[in-house]
Amino acid sequence: MTAQRFTRDKILWAFGALIVGGLALALVSGTPAQTKKTDPKTKTKDKGEPKEAKVEPPPSTFPKRIDFVEAKFGTSEHVAMIDDAIIKNWKENKSYPSDRCSDYEFIRRASLDIIGRIPTIEEINRFMKVPEGKRRASLLDALLDGPEYGNGAQYSQNFANLWTVYLMTRTGSGKHYQLQMNDWLYNHFKGSGDGASTELATTSVDAGGKEGGKKDRPKAAVGAGDWSKIAYELIAGKGDTNRNAAVNYLLHNLGEEIKQDSAKNGKWDMVPATSRTTKLFLGIRTQCVQCHDHPFSGDLGQHHFWGINAFLRQVDTNGRPAMVMAKKKKGVAGAQEYSVNDNTAFNSNNLIGYERRNTVYLFTDPSFLDGKKIPKAHKGTRREALAKFIVASPYFAKSFVNRTWGHFFGKSFTKDNPDDFGEHNPVSHPDLLDKLSEDWAKKYDHDPKTLIRWICNSQSYGLSSKANKWNDKTDDETLFARILLKPMTPEQMFESMMTATMDQGRKMTDLEKEKRIETKEAWFTKLVVNFGNDEGEEGTFTGTVIQALLLMNGQDINGAITEKGGAVDRIVQRRGSSYKSLPLAINDMYMVTVNRPPTPKELNSYINPNVFNFRAGSKTQPTTAQFWTNYYQDVLWALLNSNEFILNH
Repeated sequence: MTAQRFTRDKILWAFGALIVGGLALALVSGTPAQTKKTDPKTKTKDKGEPKEAKVEPPPSTFPKRIDFVEAKFGTSEHVAMIDDAIIKNWKENKSYPSDRCSDYEFIRRASLDIIGRIPTIEEINRFMKVPEGKRRASLLDALLDGPEYGNGAQYSQNFANLWTVYLMTRTGSGKHYQLQMNDWLYNHFKGSGDGASTELATTSVDAGGKEGGKKDRPKAAVGAGDWSKIAYELIAGKGDTNRNAAVNYLLHNLGEEIKQDSAKNGKWDMVPATSRTTKLFLGIRTQCVQCHDHPFSGDLGQHHFWGINAFLRQVDTNGRPAMVMAKKKKGVAGAQEYSVNDNTAFNSNNLIGYERRNTVYLFTDPSFLDGKKIPKAHKGTRREALAKFIVASPYFAKSFVNRTWGHFFGKSFTKDNPDDFGEHNPVSHPDLLDKLSEDWAKKYDHDPKTLIRWICNSQSYGLSSKANKWNDKTDDETLFARILLKPMTPEQMFESMMTATMDQGRKMTDLEKEKRIETKEAWFTKLVVNFGNDEGEEGTFTGTVIQALLLMNGQDINGAITEKGGAVDRIVQRRGSSYKSLPLAINDMYMVTVNRPPTPKELNSYINPNVFNFRAGSKTQPTTAQFWTNYYQDVLWALLNSNEFILNH
């Protein structure tokens, strides 16, 4: 008897209809689509409004940490500092932490956050063999520096991806220049070279994240791993894009070209560079005060924006990169290179004019946010003076610590945006943020890896994402009593999809690597067009219904699942295709997608004969190998499109 199966298109439309219908219901009712049962014990007010039931006090004692932490890099000291400060806030706010997450959940979470993809089965098995008390700390060390992860190559690539988006967005600049910036950042996070120029090296990361290959990468131009030196070069760097790729940051943020009187006004208005520089490196959004004083923060006025802008008005370039695709230069192979330098003939009077809302026109010279001026003894450029002011500011370290904390927890110390310090955006743990920032800057040379060790070894980072009755409110999010769910970024999603469907035990050929790069570009084109944000907020990516439908109906995913040599074909070769082999195949599919074994309930639902044949009343067990291959494909397809796969728990 031939088993009748629903086609994937029908399931797709049914699934999409359910999602859209649920959202519509939620919009109409003003409540989430998932309803809650009414508690008969809950009393109501005279006007019929429900009265919130009282929650019993949380337990008076908190779980003790069981994970070992090494003293190197100041980790044990600062992890204890983090744990103590957060537990103190739990007590003060009558909160209580969620349970400790499973080790399967931890390796998936840490892998996505640090190296930008889900773990492989081999990595999970190796992790689970480490004694439990040292398991998580050893994983973090391996992800950051271990040879099994390319001696820091995969971590460096992930953070290069993150900061390329922060600095240049995903869609606002030519791909050639984004790749230059990405390579430059990779080498600085990785530590591949320490010369004064970005001469070409031949270091690259293959599909498995290990170094090798022939792709040209520029050597690091400044001290690797020191965020203050990286930021300094981004702000004050000069030269050609093929020699110092850091200049792509300012080339991407030049603003409008000033057509008249460059001697007085400069060549570019540098408005985007002004706002993005203070936001990214100081956590202060000066774009709010470009045209008027800050409506909520009395400490930030219009003169602050234009005082910073004046530092940048002597920037000179030989053009600007095309936004869509790199221009070709006559007689030069490949994309045209651009340069950034400083011209002292520009804005020679040292003043920038701006108009107040009352039509009064005022002027300012280069002035830092705290009022500091360029010292008379300063011999360098204005941008160099600005870079020195920025890296010396206490907000410089606080900004990076706050943003990095938000990357790992899904919520920074600030109530709202991580790059918007001010009275309007209060900090949940001000003393902890100040102390972590001060120590990280003064004692550990702004090394991102050190900060990551502190954060990820903390008790809070190892908690479950399942809320309890003492930490389930929105206001509880900055107490860090549970981990917030985070949708994958486009970069994480692509790498995780490839990890789940590619042959994890085989090294890719050069041809396969090239095909993968082409597939990635096509994937990003679809993802960014549908889900991108061109307002400079592309670092925070939110999944949508459109995303789910696009993924489910994508040819790339279907091909990776169904093609010869694809994920299912390898499972069939390893486990066979029969009812007897089904439990082992289901286990493999769970491990490669959601990185855990199926629960007994999940496994029973997949091996129940009632789900094999969709003909009503039929109990016939299919016997053909093709049926089981098709069934495996449907199961893997469903897992790849599940919330558990798309979200980082």
